[in-house]
Amino acid sequence: MKKASVILSSALVLGTLLAGCGNSNKAENAAATTAPVATATAAAEATAAPAAETGKYQDGTYYGTVDADPETGWQTFTQLTVEGGKITKADWNAFNVKKAGDLKKKVSEDGNYGLVKIGGAKSEWHEQAALAEAYLIEKQDPAALTVNAEGKTDAISGVSVHVSDFVGAAQAALAAGPAQAGPYKDGGYTAEGEMDATSGWKSTVALSVANGNVVAVNFSGVNAAGDDKKQYSVDGKYGMKAGGAAAEWHEEIALAEKYFLENKGVAPTLDAEGKTDAISGVSIHVGEYFTLAQKALEGAK
Repeated sequence: MKKASVILSSALVLGTLLAGCGNSNKAENAAATTAPVATATAAAEATAAPAAETGKYQDGTYYGTVDADPETGWQTFTQLTVEGGKITKADWNAFNVKKAGDLKKKVSEDGNYGLVKIGGAKSEWHEQAALAEAYLIEKQDPAALTVNAEGKTDAISGVSVHVSDFVGAAQAALAAGPAQAGPYKDGGYTAEGEMDATSGWKSTVALSVANGNVVAVNFSGVNAAGDDKKQYSVDGKYGMKAGGAAAEWHEEIALAEKYFLENKGVAPTLDAEGKTDAISGVSIHVGEYFTLAQKALEGAK
């Protein structure tokens, strides 16, 4: 009986030892299984770290726009500068396709946009734009600027204006890739001719330049009473159709503006009177407008 008891005790001890070894092997196997995963994660993090450091965009200058507001005429554009793969500069601005001339920031800086006085805002448009630009540089992604159904955001303190156009233009810019800038300095430029003693009108030209290119043009005029010639025609006061013309003055000058933009300011062939056969539907004198436009751009070089 004692011998059997000893044998049984030995068997129990051996079983316990074997069980302990089994658990130890399982733990080692588990460690061996999980170790490569941790290593892969660390490698991925190590690989990702340089990418985060250098950024994800190709170096260069980017330019993008969205459609113009049909009521105000303002068309938003965004210019981005990427250095070392990161957005280092953001410029949110706009030009007016109806009026041309100064860009939106300049209009706001000069106190002529009236966001505080007329709109009741706490700060002017250009000041709010600067906050949005800084936010984009911080986040490095336009999509990080969330907007509501009205196109506004709660993500940036002090910004009450619509930012959806800024986001859209920035996304368009990045999607298009680095852009080649034109030869001119961004801004608004104007020129005017002499008062015509016969017609009583003085020709005026206003241009907007963005990313170095002319993006908006306004050919018009002014009389001694201060009337704008284009609006005068829109109001039916100029009376070209009444005089037998196929279209009103503002309709014909719009075709000349379109030609100017499409041909990057190159004037059509003109006769001695300043008229042209190169623009279908245009019978009015347009030569002076192309001359004045070039004069205006002298200040943009």
